[in-house]
Amino acid sequence: MTWLIAGGAGYIGAHVVRSMTGAGESAVVLDDLSSGIAERLPASVPLVRGSVADRDLVERVIAEHGVSGVVHLAAKKQVGESVEQPLRYYRENVAGLTTLLDAVVACGVRSFLFSSSAAVYGNPDGSGRITEGTPTAPISPYGETKLVGEWLVRAAGRAHGLSTACLRYFNVAGAASPELSDTGVFNIVPMFFDRITRGEAPRIFGTDYPTPDGTCVRDYIHVADLADAHLAVARALASRDGGDLTVNIGRGEGVSVRELAAVVADVTGSATAPVLEARRPGDAPTAVASVERITAELGWTAKRGVREMVESAWAGWRLSHPATPVG
Repeated sequence: MTWLIAGGAGYIGAHVVRSMTGAGESAVVLDDLSSGIAERLPASVPLVRGSVADRDLVERVIAEHGVSGVVHLAAKKQVGESVEQPLRYYRENVAGLTTLLDAVVACGVRSFLFSSSAAVYGNPDGSGRITEGTPTAPISPYGETKLVGEWLVRAAGRAHGLSTACLRYFNVAGAASPELSDTGVFNIVPMFFDRITRGEAPRIFGTDYPTPDGTCVRDYIHVADLADAHLAVARALASRDGGDLTVNIGRGEGVSVRELAAVVADVTGSATAPVLEARRPGDAPTAVASVERITAELGWTAKRGVREMVESAWAGWRLSHPATPVG
């Protein structure tokens, strides 16, 4: 079976490619390289530069490579940017997905795995773990596009007999190897690294939340575990005839921002204490995944802890920032 991995040159996408091809799956990558990096991909994996919004191209790639399943990770994903540019986010994340699904249906592809996000939940009430049945109420255009994307994927699956899956990622960190690390400064771990290596104090927003240490609590998942979850789900889809699987991808364990900052300081050797600042609008006190469904359905569980995430991310950061001081 050959998988088309849309967005496969990105941070998460390249890990998915490595996990799936390392397990013997065949893959071809479609990526416009707006944020992806071609060098992340193995030489044996074909890379087609282009957009999922180009239906002719998608259909040609599917036909030429004998694609029978799609993993869709190509999307814009910055919450703040989505607030400023909602039309762009709906155009690329929803209209692009629609075109991709049109091509999938026209070409007879039977399996479709959609990269979703815990952003579909918004700020759920309570401090318990978030299950897949928790009401979805996104608070940003980014989260809205992911929820609409899920609706669209499921509707297409029902109408056309596709086997579909929607994976709701929680907070992703780490790297399977330094060259695959996150090069952006949008997620909390690289944001901490960026400030530390510029001689500035990491920032913690909000210390008066109803949590054990007053800072937000989040569920962090190692990107290599996330990639292995994609492999497990993709293989499950390939063995099914229709139906949808929607699952959270996390560890089911909460880590506070203050605890994460302490791990980052220990790994980096930084003696700079974090700066404590006011809350940011929209941050939920606690967001921790319930992961019982994917374990029950597929036997998958995350294997790597927070320290391994930080250590592997730091190795990648140092590779791309070799001259930056710490202290």
